[in-house]
Amino acid sequence: MAPRAGQPEQRGPLLPGLLLVAAALSRPAAPCPFQCYCFGGPKLLLRCASGAELRQPPRDVPPDARNLTIVGANLTVLRAAAFAGGDADGEEAAAAAGGVRLPLLSALRLTHNNIEVVEDGAFDGLPSLTALDLSHNPLRALGGGAFRGLPALRSLQLNHALARGGPTLLVALDAALAQLDELRLLGLAGNALSRLPPAALRLPFLEQLDARLNALWGLGLEELRALERDGGLPAPRLLLADNPLRCGCAARPLLAWLRNATERVPDARRLRCAAPRALQDRPFLGLDEARLRCADRDADGRGEEVKLAGPELEASYVFFGLVLALIGLIFLMVLYLNRRGIQRWMRNLREACRDQMEGYHYRYEQDADPRRAPAPVAPAGSRATSPGSGL
Repeated sequence: MAPRAGQPEQRGPLLPGLLLVAAALSRPAAPCPFQCYCFGGPKLLLRCASGAELRQPPRDVPPDARNLTIVGANLTVLRAAAFAGGDADGEEAAAAAGGVRLPLLSALRLTHNNIEVVEDGAFDGLPSLTALDLSHNPLRALGGGAFRGLPALRSLQLNHALARGGPTLLVALDAALAQLDELRLLGLAGNALSRLPPAALRLPFLEQLDARLNALWGLGLEELRALERDGGLPAPRLLLADNPLRCGCAARPLLAWLRNATERVPDARRLRCAAPRALQDRPFLGLDEARLRCADRDADGRGEEVKLAGPELEASYVFFGLVLALIGLIFLMVLYLNRRGIQRWMRNLREACRDQMEGYHYRYEQDADPRRAPAPVAPAGSRATSPGSGL
């Protein structure tokens, strides 16, 4: 049938295209893995929380999953290629297929899973991963290549996860962080760190470093220099609240740096001194650099308390003396203004005392007069006689 005049001619059959679209839409979605919950379909979010029953990541996660959350399991050890088909013995079963089983996974949360060991290449096969959260796990060992194969990683959270590992774990963490050139956010809060990993300070595109709730005494000059960026790159923000800062001479570079770049430390006004005792709980930003003194005998700052306690105690004694002098002056002024009343009160008191003493003296004289002595009492067995008796 010829098309009518003015009607556009159809340029291709529509039926095959509609059939292809219908087939794509009617394709059943991948099933939700066992012991997991799927929200909004497997593409959006999977949450696996099965207590101690889940000892390794589930293997039947749909390949089109975007977000995976495992909370409250007992994973203990994340072996190589744990999310790319590696079995419990560390064999990479997915190596023949390129080692990529979750190519679209962008967020992986593994908090509260009792993870103690993360082996090299534990996250191989996750090329699209941008956010990784390992917080609240008692990590004891971390492979230097644990984060290899994560070129897109932007956020790494290790809050409350490194306190039990000791110095060896911190060395391994430094090696592992050196491979994350694209990292933007790094969380190291609550790990009892006495110093920040050098590799974390040198990450070129880092935007924020969370170092709260640690054991940092301060930041040295070398660490502050490592936070600066060349080539117009923005310097990272630093969170430092709830650290036991030692307010000695070693803290002078940090104090000067904070005053010149307060916007770089959003919680700068929450910083408090933990030592020496004379400056304890003082706001760090409110200190005068002249008060940040060093002790010659202690390089670690323990002698600062002796140096600073002397002037503080002297000032306290002077203030106490001034208060006592003021109180004495007020007392003398009160006495002077009430001198007439005090004299009258003293005169009345003297007269009252004299009257009292005269009363005692009069009673004493009365008691000593023999004429006022009482007559002797006759014995009870004596018999009374008359004057006319012949006895």
